[in-house]
Amino acid sequence: MKVVVAHNRYREAIPSGENVIVDTEIAQLTAAGVEVLPFQRASDSIGDLPASQKLLLPVSPVFGRAAQRDLAELLRREKPDLVHLHNPYPLLSPWVVRTAHAHGVPVIQTVHNYRQVCSSGLYFRDGHNCTDCRGKALGWPAIQHKCYRGSAAQSALMATTLAVHRPTWKSVDRYIALTGRIAAHLRDYGIPGERIAIKPNGLPDPGEPAPLGEGFLYAARLSPEKGLALLLDAWRQHPDGSLGPLRIAGDGELRPLAERAAAERTDVTYLGALDRAGMEAARRDAAVIVAVPTWNDVLPTVILEAMAAGRPVLGTDVGGIPYLLGLGETPTPAGWAVRPEVATLAAALPIARVDAAQFAPAARDRYLRAFHPDVVTGQLLDIYAGLTAGHDAAPK
Repeated sequence: MKVVVAHNRYREAIPSGENVIVDTEIAQLTAAGVEVLPFQRASDSIGDLPASQKLLLPVSPVFGRAAQRDLAELLRREKPDLVHLHNPYPLLSPWVVRTAHAHGVPVIQTVHNYRQVCSSGLYFRDGHNCTDCRGKALGWPAIQHKCYRGSAAQSALMATTLAVHRPTWKSVDRYIALTGRIAAHLRDYGIPGERIAIKPNGLPDPGEPAPLGEGFLYAARLSPEKGLALLLDAWRQHPDGSLGPLRIAGDGELRPLAERAAAERTDVTYLGALDRAGMEAARRDAAVIVAVPTWNDVLPTVILEAMAAGRPVLGTDVGGIPYLLGLGETPTPAGWAVRPEVATLAAALPIARVDAAQFAPAARDRYLRAFHPDVVTGQLLDIYAGLTAGHDAAPK
């Protein structure tokens, strides 16, 4: 089988679980004998584009002329069985779906967020969950609130792109929803249930877990929806040193909060942005991983990485986190999920500290049963086979 994997990579300066997942999936498919043809663009490359292409950047989310030309050439040359799309913005554009169909190639998209409807993709703005654009022909609220990159002009462009490409998204041959919640989002958007498959992300097995370290690790993009302020407010409810160390890894607009907390308390350390080796070391040093987003985070990669490493997770009960941790599915879940409230999280911190060793084996077991490559790659290959078996290769 020959598969084009299409993805617009997020900026490397901002940690992206989606980039990690795409890289991992390519490696897993290749190991399974699939011929993978990566078709990727990187947002980091925008500054190096020729002047002629920079002039077209404002409309690239709608059409992406250069990407369509290159994809068409790839499809003619390689004649793949399917195109598997992840993130199309800004340089690929949803038009890649139409380009693939014009060449008789079916398209699968993995849905990592809510961007069929929401300009930011998060269903979150101004510190709270928001679905104001759901059901609207044009997302005027996104323009009013500058939801895309803090710009009314760019928000208008993204809202227009979503409106223009509603028929494009409706034509995708198969969607992969990471969770049941995302499947419900797609059905609400108008996608028939028979065109939606539910398959979570997976990660390579790092091997047998190291013994638990000490304290807590928070690793995320330091932006409001990721819950850093919530965690620090809850942490301050306890005397300095009473919970062991809290290490914070990541970068972003809320970096001053992390730096201020580290200056105020001896039990808080700000590690800054870490590379992969640095993150692995930070996980080994911790007993519990904290993942406390306040938005409906779909399937946080940091939690997958924690469970693979045998670290239980203290999370919030939003988005896909309860599913990730196996709450309600297994006798002993991979951690704890609490309401995204200061008092509730503050009460859970000492419980997680005391019970970490009890929950660690369950975290590793949850990974092995649900998110190991042997499990999720098999599921993905079944989805591919189910689509290509009945596909008419005539151009649409």
